[in-house]
Amino acid sequence: MTDAADGETFAPGQHPEEPHREGLAQRLNWLRAGVLGANDGIVSVAAVAVGVAGATTAIAPILTAGLAALVGGAISMALGEYVSVSSQRDSEHALIAKERRELAEMPEQELEELTGLYVAKGLSRETAQKVAVELTDHDVLAAHLSAELGIDQNDVVSPWHAALASAVAFMIGGILPLIPMLLLPAAARVPVTFVVVLVALAITGWVAAYIGGSSRGRATLRVVIGGALALIATFAIGALLGTTGVV
Repeated sequence: MTDAADGETFAPGQHPEEPHREGLAQRLNWLRAGVLGANDGIVSVAAVAVGVAGATTAIAPILTAGLAALVGGAISMALGEYVSVSSQRDSEHALIAKERRELAEMPEQELEELTGLYVAKGLSRETAQKVAVELTDHDVLAAHLSAELGIDQNDVVSPWHAALASAVAFMIGGILPLIPMLLLPAAARVPVTFVVVLVALAITGWVAAYIGGSSRGRATLRVVIGGALALIATFAIGALLGTTGVV
């Protein structure tokens, strides 16, 4: 079966809208990192800029703090994603190596294990053994990785993709609140920034829910409320420090 829109081929009986495609883990990996990076960029940079704006109307400190939060946050997000996904990748590679070694050292026991897994899923012993043998003849390692560990050896996540997606998305997200803070008159900076941030968070919340297949409305509301609380808190702290003469 072929999708005329993009030329992709699907297995017989497969619904085109369902994500049974090669490279799915890689795509979800960088999409997840990108959405989270954009969300963090929007909230963290906006919170810093609004906090400073609560204490002073001068552009220089707002710009300095905003740029520092933008660059530092992007680097931090990239490093965090790289370390996290690298650990996941190393674990997957170790599991793949372990399974390959077990298949070489005790193939009969591994075939029996694979048969047992399919019996546990509801197949009869005879059918499960036939499935296990046919999958073993086709690609023994892939069969065991899929059934035992849920891993595709050709679709191991990339830490570089996650780090780059996170950093770029953070920068893009972080620039959004800086634009009204730097371009608008002092009286309009904070209110307009609030609106821009909440709209942007609603979009990232909806996209994150769409990727994860969860409720769009609930996820969007959580993100918007969290962002609003962050902005209110930092603005209140900045205003308090500004009015008391601490800064």
